[in-house]
Amino acid sequence: MLESSHAPALANGIDAEFVKAVLHGLAQPKKTLPCRYFYDARGSDLFELITELPEYYLTRSEAALLEANAPEIAGRLSPDHVIVELGAGSSRKMDALLRLAPADITFVPIDVSRHALTEARSRLSAKLPRLIVRPVVDDFSTLDAFPVNLQHRKKLGFFLGSTIGNLHPKQASDMLHSWRQILGRDAELVIGVDLLKDERTLVNAYNDAAGVTALFNLNILARINHEIAPAFTLTSFQHRAFFNVRMSRIEMHLVSRVPQVVQMCGRSFRFAAGESIQTENSYKHSTSAFRSIVEGAGWRIGRMWTDGSFSLYHLV
Repeated sequence: MLESSHAPALANGIDAEFVKAVLHGLAQPKKTLPCRYFYDARGSDLFELITELPEYYLTRSEAALLEANAPEIAGRLSPDHVIVELGAGSSRKMDALLRLAPADITFVPIDVSRHALTEARSRLSAKLPRLIVRPVVDDFSTLDAFPVNLQHRKKLGFFLGSTIGNLHPKQASDMLHSWRQILGRDAELVIGVDLLKDERTLVNAYNDAAGVTALFNLNILARINHEIAPAFTLTSFQHRAFFNVRMSRIEMHLVSRVPQVVQMCGRSFRFAAGESIQTENSYKHSTSAFRSIVEGAGWRIGRMWTDGSFSLYHLV
């Protein structure tokens, strides 16, 4: 059974938080949609395809670093540990570590996508039958508690995929501080961070030639059409991603091709031609900038593993 935070729903079954976030974001002078809503079942499947694209180096770099250093990390584990993956998705990158972990250890993947967690649990249970898998359906950014019967056990957390880059540095520091409280005083955390590099490599990673990232970006509108109201004509929007040098981040947008009015839940939202909805930020950090974020949240860097393009940090 998958544990859940049981987000509130409207009478017709629509997720009230989803509706609130969409209406709020579209009402802003610069329209936005939260990137956490990319990950319905189709969005999760599309992202898995993105991780296999030649342009998307992040997953390959991180997986290689994790596999190379899994013996050292696993050597720190005892059967009483709980391994926690925040924003788990398919949990495939955890395979190298979980194979080396004590056989009866507990693994808690946390993700907003019930579909992804169900798939991950089925796969891991088949490959590692003695692994205790306790999936939790929740948003890692608003997580405020841990399963009660696991709260007092020592935890090794993982936050992979450079997902921390989706957060403004102040938000990232606040979240790391919150996790320090949730995971416990003796917790450790392994976190994946994409590094600053040449602009062309960064931009290509979010503008693949096959157009999968464009489909992934547009899918958030498809999800709104399916779960809230049939409001958007997807062909009226196009994917755009670019590097904002001043903010040191990739930005993803959905740009209106034409002047249009989108109607939803009794409200109207006007778009000029060329006006966009910002759907994601992905900050790229230097080592010194990331160290400031970590130390401001009450952690310190114990180890760093890097290939020069991507880094894994072991926080204590």
